[in-house]
Amino acid sequence: MALRWQDWPTGIAERLRAGCVIPAHPLALRADRTLDPRRQKALSRYYLDAGSGGLAVGVHTTQFAIREVGLYEPVLRIAAEAAGEQRTPPILVAGAIGRTEQAVREARIARDLGYHAVLLSLAAWKGAGEDEIVTHCAAVAAEMPLVGFYLQPAVGGVPLPASFWRRFAALPNVVAIKIAPFNRYATLDVLRGVQEAGAADRVALYTGNDDHIVGDLLTPFDLGSGRPLRIVGGLLGHWSVWTHAAVALHRRCRGVADGPIPPALLAQDAQVTEMNAAVFDVANAFHGVIAGCHEVLRRQGLLEGIWCLDPHEGLSPGQAELLTAVSARYPHLTDDAFVRDNLDRWLR
Repeated sequence: MALRWQDWPTGIAERLRAGCVIPAHPLALRADRTLDPRRQKALSRYYLDAGSGGLAVGVHTTQFAIREVGLYEPVLRIAAEAAGEQRTPPILVAGAIGRTEQAVREARIARDLGYHAVLLSLAAWKGAGEDEIVTHCAAVAAEMPLVGFYLQPAVGGVPLPASFWRRFAALPNVVAIKIAPFNRYATLDVLRGVQEAGAADRVALYTGNDDHIVGDLLTPFDLGSGRPLRIVGGLLGHWSVWTHAAVALHRRCRGVADGPIPPALLAQDAQVTEMNAAVFDVANAFHGVIAGCHEVLRRQGLLEGIWCLDPHEGLSPGQAELLTAVSARYPHLTDDAFVRDNLDRWLR
């Protein structure tokens, strides 16, 4: 049976629209590159105990190749089990990829596991026309609520104009958009589309711009209507590490949404971006992005190693040293002590 956002449990829609931290969930593997269920669940427990409002699973940070090795459903199930341990149910978002048949199938799997929405990647539609892509989105939205995803073209995303985002936001089962083009002009295209669709009250705006996280959260986007749009949260691979500190930073940003912005808080935009450059391996065109997340979690003891499903994925030369440097430079943006104090409980 199709799921509409109006069918969600009490509080889910309100929390999504108020804004929260939603980490893009990594994949915990053993040295033989098989799933490590214990550490996979420990990661979910870490994010939720850190104060995350939700989890995004089966997305890029989880590695798209989980589908090829039969791990899509098991990984979604583990996160749902961890979510079931919480007194307040978190928002569960599942990644859905591919052409319509595959995306609909994945949406149905997520729905059956108790997920609330799917984050819809459009990378498989490169070269397609706007009408085709909107039709695809509508077909998936007929199954369950959608979180749109503007992925940066540099890593496979499709350039999408404001006209697309206006039509997408007008779909009644669209609940949010992850804005991640790493491009200010394209970010404004999403906001313009949502405004012109008259969907600002229904569609929550989440940053995926890991190069401008704090700036996105602090900016009132007044596009001429007299009612500024706000990016209220983040669905981020960067927030899969140092998550307890990210929750505190998000809270501070939201706390000054309508007032003066302290210079020290604004300065953290550059600090977070520099940390992201190390984690995401910007110097090497993002080659070590997943391994960089894994390395932070390995150093904290949450992961046993940095193994990826693709044996060719790993840290780039000098990336480990950059991670060490930014961690030392900005200790207020890390959460090693929080992890150390709770790790045994999460690994139980």
